[in-house]
Amino acid sequence: MADTPTQTELWNGPAGHAWVTAQRILDEMFNGFATHLAQTVPTNANWRVLDVGCGTGDTTLTLARRLGPGGRATGIDLSAPMIEVARQRAVDAALPVEFIAADAGQPPLPAASIDHIVSRFGVMFFDNPVQAFTRLRETTRQGGTLHAVVWRSAADNPFMTTAERAAASLLPLPPRVPDGPGQFAFADADKVRWILESASWSEVAITPLDMSCEIARDDLRTYLSLLGPVGTALRNETLDAAEREHILDTLEAAFSPFIVGDRVQFTAACWVIKGANP
Repeated sequence: MADTPTQTELWNGPAGHAWVTAQRILDEMFNGFATHLAQTVPTNANWRVLDVGCGTGDTTLTLARRLGPGGRATGIDLSAPMIEVARQRAVDAALPVEFIAADAGQPPLPAASIDHIVSRFGVMFFDNPVQAFTRLRETTRQGGTLHAVVWRSAADNPFMTTAERAAASLLPLPPRVPDGPGQFAFADADKVRWILESASWSEVAITPLDMSCEIARDDLRTYLSLLGPVGTALRNETLDAAEREHILDTLEAAFSPFIVGDRVQFTAACWVIKGANP
């Protein structure tokens, strides 16, 4: 069995390129979160905001539009392919946004240089979360704040595990590692509180957020073929075209409970994590 790839290898390899390919679909799916996070900063605020795990930049660009000319939005992500796309999007939008291809757990930014940190599903992938949140806190000014959105449990998010369950007998899928970096790594609110408090964040609050999400029915097959453990297996396995289409047909059928007309709709069950640098 091949060694498990590191986060750097994963997000600079096929997984990162898959997210680039699916950028439009994911932006539509998670549009509500970009709006939610942008609303955590005042309109036209003279704030310096850091978007952790910014991906292809949708949330960062939304923040920049809300901040206006007096503020500054910076996105950081481990994935060079996604950062390349984000930079081009900033150029196309004529927004003065900085994008950094680096480990957000070791941000190459001066101490106390950030007013506010946001993250949409970007903080669950740290190999050493206490160390990472300590460095992020040190990057914020005194009184600086954190507002991150993470997934609750797999059981709370059946949409996100439907493909794995449907493909379990069709593809060899790696088991999820409950305590390792990954989508549901922050499902346990008590664990998350311990991480932040161990990193010396104060005023820690963890509250549920249920967000309605949707994509076009016509985009479901592309989404399934690219993302998650099933997307990885479909890329890595030696499958002929007929086998691949059969698997995708099976997966699409499994998502019938989420299909409403020409849309695919689900509720994302998340935690909102807040903290302050004392």
